[in-house]
Order: sequence, then C-alpha cells, then structure tokens
Amino acid sequence: LSRIELNEHNRPQVSTDIVAIAQGAAAALAPLAKVDGIVLQIAAHDPLFVRGDRDELTQVLQNLLHNAIKYGRENSEVRVAFGRAAAQAAGGPGQVFVSIADRGDGIPREAIPRLTERFYRVDVKRSREKGGTGLGLAIVKNTAEQAGGRVWFETKEGEGATFFVELPVA
Repeated sequence: LSRIELNEHNRPQVSTDIVAIAQGAAAALAPLAKVDGIVLQIAAHDPLFVRGDRDELTQVLQNLLHNAIKYGRENSEVRVAFGRAAAQAAGGPGQVFVSIADRGDGIPREAIPRLTERFYRVDVKRSREKGGTGLGLAIVKNTAEQAGGRVWFETKEGEGATFFVELPVA
C-alpha cells in the first residue's frame, strides 16, 4: 500500500488484459472457494485492455475475490462480469469495469463510510477466522485511483454486495 501511495501521481502506461487477470485470479482462489462450496462464475468475454500494472491489478482482483469468498454464504456463487462505461466528456477514453458480486450478508450501513480505510474490518471475528489485515480494500481503491479509475460498490443487507472497479481503456 505504501508503494502504491508513493507512486500515486505516476499513472501506469502499460496495457493489460483485465479479463485474463480476472480468470487467473479466479483460478488461484478456486480451491479456497471450493472449501465453502462457492462457485466462481466468470462471464465469458473477449479481452478488455486497460491501463494498469498487471501485478497490481492481479492483487486488486484477488483481494476482491477473496473478500467475496470470505463474506459470501456457503454453497453460493461469486459472479465476475465485465463491461464498458460511456466515453468520458471532452473525447477522453472510455472506461472498462469489472464487477464482483457475492451472495453474502451485505455490508452493514454503519460500515460503509469506513470500508476502504486502512486496517478497517467489517467483521473482525470472521476476519480473524479466515485471515485478513484490513488492507485489501484500501489497496483496491488506491490502485484503481492511481491508474485513473475508481471503485464503488452496491450492497443490500441480507443479499450480498457487488464491488466495481473502473479503469481507463488502454
């Protein structure tokens, strides 16, 4: 996280296929998902090239997938989908987004303002049981912003959460 923050004004200039990164992250975390009976579903999609460092974006998607597995219900699914956002004003490049949705308990309203803070954990007990430092979402947010993107989420208590990472088209 400190390394990302040190380079926050240096936007990555490399082109990376975000679909391939998501597929690799899902493959790496599939054994963990299997333990809880969670199926990882990745929407089939052609390559989507974004501006961003491959290793850093791998960390972003692994963090989000790991959270979705950790906070999802047993014997449910985690869905990964891709899309394109409208082109930016003034003729700027369009954006690509990745969404990762779980079927968990959702995020309590009181936790929402602090969700991307360093060391903040929504469910301390579950985080201790399944591992976690409270840095994952801070890393996700800072990495996306460094690349010129953003992170947001939608949640409904009792139904789950969907996290979105939007990045500039390469």
